[in-house]
Amino acid sequence: MTDLETTVAPPRAGPAWRRAAPALLGYAAVRALGLVTLAVWSAARDKSAHQLLSARWDSLWYTRVAELGYGYEVRLPNGDVHSNLAFFPLLPWLERAFAAVTPLSHADAGLLVSALASLAAAWGIFAVADHVYTEEKARSAALEGRWRETGGSRAGICAVLLWAVLPVGVVQSMAYSESLFTALAAWSLHAVLTGRWLTAGLLASLAGLTRPVGAAVVAAVWVAAIASFVRERSAPARTGAPGWRRALAMLIAPLGAAGYVLWVGRHTGKGPLGYLDVQAGWRNGFDGGYAFARFVADKFTSFPSALAGLALIVGVGLLVWLYVICVRQRQPLPLLVYAGVVTLLALCASSYFGSKPRLLLPAFPLLLPPALALARLRTSRSAWVLGGVAAVSAVYGAFWLNGSGPP
Repeated sequence: MTDLETTVAPPRAGPAWRRAAPALLGYAAVRALGLVTLAVWSAARDKSAHQLLSARWDSLWYTRVAELGYGYEVRLPNGDVHSNLAFFPLLPWLERAFAAVTPLSHADAGLLVSALASLAAAWGIFAVADHVYTEEKARSAALEGRWRETGGSRAGICAVLLWAVLPVGVVQSMAYSESLFTALAAWSLHAVLTGRWLTAGLLASLAGLTRPVGAAVVAAVWVAAIASFVRERSAPARTGAPGWRRALAMLIAPLGAAGYVLWVGRHTGKGPLGYLDVQAGWRNGFDGGYAFARFVADKFTSFPSALAGLALIVGVGLLVWLYVICVRQRQPLPLLVYAGVVTLLALCASSYFGSKPRLLLPAFPLLLPPALALARLRTSRSAWVLGGVAAVSAVYGAFWLNGSGPP
């Protein structure tokens, strides 16, 4: 599967939405369970679940951008400057658009965008997993019996449900940009896998307007396109998408992120590196993981915190292990590049260590190996596993959001 063939998958029975319907219904059920649990927990603590979802941390910054535009900043006593220029514009633009055409406030418009985007992300994750595993069946006759047992659709459903039951899955229902970004990334990757290069480039550009980690989608598009050009040179008889489409996709993909970064540089008067100065005001940046390693090491200075340090090491080890399995299972190269860059940027950020689980939410290709394992189980057994994890995730999400919440 790493040969990056981008042929269209074999014909499937029924329209695409019908194949995805079980995954979307399951996803909606998990999110509904999480929201009901949050509402009950918040009411017991005399807090507003609506406020926790729409008016806390980053959601406040996005709403402020939607209402007032860029230029707002907070100067902290220690000299740090928190500027709203750190937040990419696509989510605030959509909040402003929905607020303009509906009676919703900007904050509620953010919740609506997040709800719609989370469903689009779930569908995109299903589409990617379904395509990958259906293509595997079509290309590897030796494994055909195994795929007859599991099927791409079943593995896709499990992938969506695993994404829904992640411990910090409640963020998918907040007025945050994770769901919007994941939707754009998933569909861009699906477009790459199916040879729709212009769509892939456009969606990658929009992902770049959503979060800084849009660079991961751009990298996936670029690597896939370059690999296809190299493959054509070694096997000229092969035919695929015209070269100009791939080249144009490579040109379009970085425009969103590059355009915003250059605009920030001009707005601040600090040139192309102005956005880095904005991030530095938040004490955020890329240091190769040095600060995070020190953060983990400091946990071992006392016994209770040593348990947290051990859990962090186990968590990082699990991520590495999952990525190795993805490589060994020969996931398509665009997925490996995308998941690798998202994980690297999340773990090697120099600040906001409590945010790392949230920053890893878009790395859904890491969930494909456990999704395949669940798909091989009997339906009743996988349902019990996912149902139990969903209940735990709902309780944890309510506890977490009523406590420190996502920074």
